[in-house]
Amino acid sequence: MRKEEDRSRMSVPLNRIVDTEKYPLSDPAFRSSSRDTLSAEGALVLRGFLRPSAIESIRREGEDNRHRAYFCTQEHNAYLTPPDPDYLADHPRNRIVVSSKGCITDDVVPPESQLRALYNSPEFRDYLCAVLGEMALYEYADPLSSVNIHYAEPGQELGWHFDNSSFAITLMIQEPERGGAFEYVKGMRDADKGDMNFPGVGRVLDGDIEPNRLTMDAGALVLFRGRNAIHRVAPVEGERTRMLVVLAYNSAPGISLSESARMTFYGRLA
Repeated sequence: MRKEEDRSRMSVPLNRIVDTEKYPLSDPAFRSSSRDTLSAEGALVLRGFLRPSAIESIRREGEDNRHRAYFCTQEHNAYLTPPDPDYLADHPRNRIVVSSKGCITDDVVPPESQLRALYNSPEFRDYLCAVLGEMALYEYADPLSSVNIHYAEPGQELGWHFDNSSFAITLMIQEPERGGAFEYVKGMRDADKGDMNFPGVGRVLDGDIEPNRLTMDAGALVLFRGRNAIHRVAPVEGERTRMLVVLAYNSAPGISLSESARMTFYGRLA
């Protein structure tokens, strides 16, 4: 019932949250140009997507609920898979990197949050479908995974990795003073063909390949295809916490994040 109640409480029109003059989400030409950029670059950054009042409202919610965040440090390989004993520990297949962050879950985000109005907006979802090539997008069936706010405090980072999903949708809410850059190298593997490109991944982990870097000001919407693009968030520097929203959708209804993944990312199941 929670999500049906959330939808019934939405009263903020989309154009008060999103700069729809700058980004006309329903316009076929804008959708086409967005799709072309994402296809060519592997990433689409829409700076100034959120209006300043929406940024500030979401930032305050993030600060007010930060004490409820689950902070953790995890060791993993770039493929987010268990170690393979057929390879040495320092082989790119098994080499360990570190990720550390805090996260509040969907059930902590206030029902009246403008994040919910945006997440549930038919116009926004239709735009995402057109750009991502999806027939429809659905919320997660579990109560934790649809809308998350991530916190990276000074010294925290996300280590190099590939995503399991075909796309990611994020909103920058607060940039750090320094560091915290999103770095990626596109086309580093072909997961569908089983080509893991261990030599190339090893060069990235060794720092021998210069990555692309995305600069994301507060209010930016980012669409990213990370299944075959290795990426990371560099360590945050300075006193200001990096605050990022993840809007997670599925291409089919009724899907929940696995219990093991929920325990890993959120520290609880419900």
